[in-house]
Order: sequence, then structure tokens, then C-alpha cells
Amino acid sequence: MLDARQTSPYPTPVGDAPAALAVTRLTLTRFRGYDSARLEPDHRPVVLTGPNGAGKTNLLEAVSFLAPGRGLRGAKLSEVERIGGSTGNGAGWAVAAVLDTPTGPVEIGTGREIGPQAASGVERDRRVVRVDGHPAKGQTVLAEHVAVVWLTPQMDRLFLEGSSGRRRFLDRLVFGFDPAHAGRLSRYEHALRERARLLREGHRGWNGDEGWLGGLEDQMATTGVAVAAARRDVVQRLRAACGRAVGPFPGADLTVQGTVERWLDEGPALAAEDALRRSLRDSRRADSDGGGATLGPHKSDLAVRHAQKDMPAALCSTGEQKALLIAIMLANARLLAAERGAAPLLLLDEVAAHLDPQRREALFDEILALGAQAWMTGTDDSVFGPLGGAAKRFHIEDATVTPA
Repeated sequence: MLDARQTSPYPTPVGDAPAALAVTRLTLTRFRGYDSARLEPDHRPVVLTGPNGAGKTNLLEAVSFLAPGRGLRGAKLSEVERIGGSTGNGAGWAVAAVLDTPTGPVEIGTGREIGPQAASGVERDRRVVRVDGHPAKGQTVLAEHVAVVWLTPQMDRLFLEGSSGRRRFLDRLVFGFDPAHAGRLSRYEHALRERARLLREGHRGWNGDEGWLGGLEDQMATTGVAVAAARRDVVQRLRAACGRAVGPFPGADLTVQGTVERWLDEGPALAAEDALRRSLRDSRRADSDGGGATLGPHKSDLAVRHAQKDMPAALCSTGEQKALLIAIMLANARLLAAERGAAPLLLLDEVAAHLDPQRREALFDEILALGAQAWMTGTDDSVFGPLGGAAKRFHIEDATVTPA
């Protein structure tokens, strides 16, 4: 196997110190197929093997909930809870973890808290977060402690389907560099929905409170431009890091495309805010018919090209598209390691099995060079043979975890 510390063009961690960000204990309660489960990894990459349907991806999803958002499946809180089990339904679910971070150990707990029934008869639930035993005001605080990047089989069509998936992918990358991005994005999307509701209720002849509508549009302008600027900054940095091939992985040319981004290219952020504010005001009539807003960062797109072939990713082969995704993920991890002092947690669901041996070994080499705790799943343990004792292995079968 190649020595990634010598072959990688990126800076690598100094010495043989363990990863600065690693889950050292993971506990699940009423989560997906698990009534309860506990794993105690170390700083090494984690390999989860077992038959299809055994619960391997569920463990990756549990780790993904240590970061803000709806996890790697984008699931509703109620969808994650175990059906049946010793405590029955409706009891909530929980994920708890102990992590080593660059600033020291931290304990994180998160899960579904079920409140009393609303007047409609529907139970209200929310996601709760605790850090070192103290309640957090919201899940965005998680981004201050944990950065997580994942690749799943569902993302194989990322370059072929609509732009919403690519925006979510980009936003997860931005969270690692700018934890406040999650809050800005949430405020923008809330104002977008509220504006759409006001326009929908008033239809074409809307004559309501001008101040209320104008206030929502002002919030969309300020937070929307901030969201676009954060995406633009991270893409520019990733573009520099992805520009050339790393071993068998192709170089990737990235740009973020959208009207707001073009305004930021042409002038200062305040001018872009004014332009977005005017556009929202002028498009009220059209937006009341169509819903949403015709312009804003919710319409932007991440464009990716194969740098060596100068070809859009959508026109590349399936194997080249997967290699481009891995190249972007590795470049992102290198940038985070340099900036935060720790590579992100990498969740790689069935990724290695679909790579040829050369790319598979190159991926393992890069993970080891990063000192990253990568959680990898597969049905065939031999796929991970090149890692030898450099990985911590668990066997999963019927939602039972056994150290391998």
C-alpha cells in the first residue's frame, strides 16, 4: 500500500498523533432498528461490516446527528424512532456520544423530545441538544464542536438530479468552516416561507401590512446575501484545493452559480442586499401566483466540472462522478484539518466497494494521512483488507454490534 504521507500534495498532520476529532463512545436508544446499542471506537477509522439490512447505515446516521441538520437521510424526527421495542412507540429516541476534539473532550446528547398534544390532536416534537450535560438553545451549537461530511449511495446521482441536493451538499461543507451559516440559512428559509404564506393568503390583490412584508424581505435580503457569500467563499477555497488530481482522483473545478452570487462578483455585499430587496418587492405579484420567490440563494446551484477533461460532471461516467465526489470530500477535509486543527468525521456508506483497487487504496491512504476518523460500511470485510490493523472493526448483524 502506498504511503499517503509521502504521496499526498496536501499538508498532513505532524507526527503520528491520533485524530483530533473522534467519537470514542456512541450510544443509541430507540434509534431506527436499535432498541439500544453502544460502541467504543478509538481514534482509528471505523469499519462496519455485515449483511444488507443489518443496521450499518443506521449507525452512520446516528453519527450524522452529532452535527446540525436532519442527518444523512434527511429524515423527520418521528421517522428515526424505533418501531416497537421494549418501551413501545412514542417514547422518543436519543443519540449520545463522547468525542475528542481539538479543544478537549466533549459530551453530546441529542434526540427527539415529545411534547403534549396540540389543539389539533397531533403530538408536538422537537429535537433537543445537550452539550456537556447542559441544554443548548438549538442544534446549531453542534457545529462549533463537530464537522461531519458524508457520502452515500443516494448521492451517486448528485450531478444528474435537481439543484436542491447540490445546495444541501454545499451547505454541509460550509457548516464546517462557518458554524453560523446554519443559523443564517434557517432564518432565511423561515422568512422565505412566511413571505410565501402572506402572499398566498392575499393572492394577487394583497393589501396587508406593508411593514410586515417589507420586514420579511429585508431579512431575506440580509441573510440571503450572507448565505450566498459564505457559499461563494467556501467554493473558491475548495476550487483551489481541488484544482489538480490527487493520485487516481480527478481534479474538480467548482463554481456556485446564481444571481446573488453574480451581484457579489460585481460589487459590495450592501449593493447585493439592495438589489435582492428590490427584486423581492418587484416580484410580489408573480410570487403570489407561483409561490416562494423567483430569485434568491434558494435558487443557486453548485456546478462541478472534471478539470482534466474540462467536462461537466453530469456528462462524466458513473465512476468518474463518484471519484469527483471523493476528491471534493478529501479536499474539504484537508482544508478543515488546516483551519480547525482536525479533519471532519467522514461517513462513507458503501463507498469503497464500488471503487477499483487503485482508487480504494488511494482513499484509505488519504484517510490515514489526514488522521481522520472515517466510518465506513460494507458487506465484504476483505474490501478493507489494505487497512490492516489501522482500522477499528465491528460486525453488525440483526441490529447487534460485535467488535470484530
